[in-house]
Amino acid sequence: MVTDEKVLRQLSGCKTYGSQMFDTAMAGIVIAVDSSLTDTWQCDGAIAAEHILLAAEEQGLGACWCHVFGRDESEQMVRELTGIPENYAVLCVISLGYKNEERKNYDLEKLLYNKIHTEKW
Repeated sequence: MVTDEKVLRQLSGCKTYGSQMFDTAMAGIVIAVDSSLTDTWQCDGAIAAEHILLAAEEQGLGACWCHVFGRDESEQMVRELTGIPENYAVLCVISLGYKNEERKNYDLEKLLYNKIHTEKW
């Protein structure tokens, strides 16, 4: 977990778009996995991240996934800022803080049900 305000503000620049929430975040959680242990490390990391996002919502916190894996400069910046060893792949960074807006629920009438397939495509 990252709580150092200076590091959080630097994380806000790890991507051109999609990382600005670290400008005001209270904390960040880096999801990094030793990719040599399993070939499903991306799924494992994504599951862990999703559980964190759901737990944050349950606690009334705002949280947002910032994807960095496969974006070499972004991943390297996160690695350097947080001291993550080279044998770990950095999947994402999750920002945590208090919400500054409440999103409206989706209108169920407007969902694209034609994109849902049952039994067969």
